[in-house]
Amino acid sequence: MLETAREFLSQIENYPISEKIEQQLNNSNRVLFILHDQLNLDVFPKELLAQKPLLIFVESLKYATFIPHHKQKLVYILSAQRHFTIACHQQGFPVLNLFTEGFHAEAIADFLTQYPQIKLTYMQPSEWDTRSQMLALNDQFSDRLEILPNRFFIADAEKFKPKIKKGYRLETFYRELRKQTGYLMADGKPVGGNWNYDKENRKALPKNTVIPTVPEVEPDAITKEVIELVNQYLPNALGNLDQFGYAVTRDRALELAQLFIGTRLANFGAYEDAIKVGAPFLFHSVLSIYLNNGLLLPQELCKMAIVAYEQNIAPLNSVEGFIRQILGWREYVRVYYEAQMPQVRESNYFEFFNNLPQLYWDANTDLICLKDAVTNVLNYGYSHHIQRLMVLSNFSNLTNTDPHQLNHWFWLAYVDAYEWVELPNVLGMSTFADGGILASKPYVSGGNYINKMSNCCSQCTYDVKQKTGNSACPFNYLYWNFVDQHRDSFIENGRVSLMIHAYENKTDDEKIAIRNSSIYFIKNLKRSYSE
Repeated sequence: MLETAREFLSQIENYPISEKIEQQLNNSNRVLFILHDQLNLDVFPKELLAQKPLLIFVESLKYATFIPHHKQKLVYILSAQRHFTIACHQQGFPVLNLFTEGFHAEAIADFLTQYPQIKLTYMQPSEWDTRSQMLALNDQFSDRLEILPNRFFIADAEKFKPKIKKGYRLETFYRELRKQTGYLMADGKPVGGNWNYDKENRKALPKNTVIPTVPEVEPDAITKEVIELVNQYLPNALGNLDQFGYAVTRDRALELAQLFIGTRLANFGAYEDAIKVGAPFLFHSVLSIYLNNGLLLPQELCKMAIVAYEQNIAPLNSVEGFIRQILGWREYVRVYYEAQMPQVRESNYFEFFNNLPQLYWDANTDLICLKDAVTNVLNYGYSHHIQRLMVLSNFSNLTNTDPHQLNHWFWLAYVDAYEWVELPNVLGMSTFADGGILASKPYVSGGNYINKMSNCCSQCTYDVKQKTGNSACPFNYLYWNFVDQHRDSFIENGRVSLMIHAYENKTDDEKIAIRNSSIYFIKNLKRSYSE
């Protein structure tokens, strides 16, 4: 492999293109544009690839800066794309790398304008705005554009979109896909007799549990070059770049997937909801980063997990839990996104309008659960799903924070975040902003849940056993205040209506103390918002 992307690009030629590429264009009018989150040739039509069409890649400054993406995310996206471009070139494909200060579609429009004989094929983008920008090219180039369906997912979104409404839940969708794929199925029934093993997958982490490390991948010359680029031109982006350890090639991503299967999958299920301070990864796969830009495919990960079960490498509860994250949840939120966009962007069921707390940007808080979660985000562009849901999103809800600002933060803060996956998780699930289309209840809790599932509270300044007052864990009184303020949402839902009765059983003095503590805390919480 060439030592640096700069060396590669000098040989492949950037726009305007070279004599070599001009000759290719004259010999064939087929061009394939590949987006930064579609880095896997296996999903593109074999008959198209057999023609060895010119592959076009775009490095878009506007996409990199339209929101202040995490530095780790910027490095990952650009380095992975550059590595993939080089790999395609080494497989015999002619490659053209375009740079634009605008969005991807602007570079493609310029290219098509300069080369009127060219017909361009591209796969439907996963994100709404990129898709809309590319579709706008139809006005000028309709007879020269071919759009392929997006094959980076298992479910047919068109089939399931009409079903996305209140009452159609993940479990129903998940069972349909299990039957469709045959994953963990035998004679039309789920292996083991149960569709899911949630009840076995809610254990707190024992104190002396040995946690296998998630190895860091040493940045090569290309990645180091991208790190230098991001530090130089986007120094104020969120997060730290003191260390960057993500894989940026398919081969390395596969190695990490195999390592997860062999060393962490067995305990993934039991402890997938656990939190430990200073242990950001625990037994989680940390593979969503590679799934969401195509380096890994959902089918292959599901099959790897099933083989691990069949070979007694991992128990059924862990394997089923892992497959449900991919076949169930990941596919479900993608279909939800397709069905609900773009109107879901405006959802704000509880009508919260407070700015995002400043601690989400700097981790400056005495609440250890929040400090640890945000520190993980700043350092890695990552925290696992329970920290995302039951710490960061929970706190946002309890402090009446605008869900759009939380959604904006999740989009820019996580390396694995693309709008199609983070928006449903934030506006649909964690904040209940869509009013219950995706989730059946608001995801809020008091300090007891965090104490049960983590070691955060034992290290915290606040006392999780106290319910109100300056020394009490804020999650406690904020939770009951939320229940009181939004009782209609709880009464309608049988799963949480008992909380209303529990609140009503409190004394008048307790209710006053809850309200006063909450008002004081929310009023004095430092907030900041960045566009």
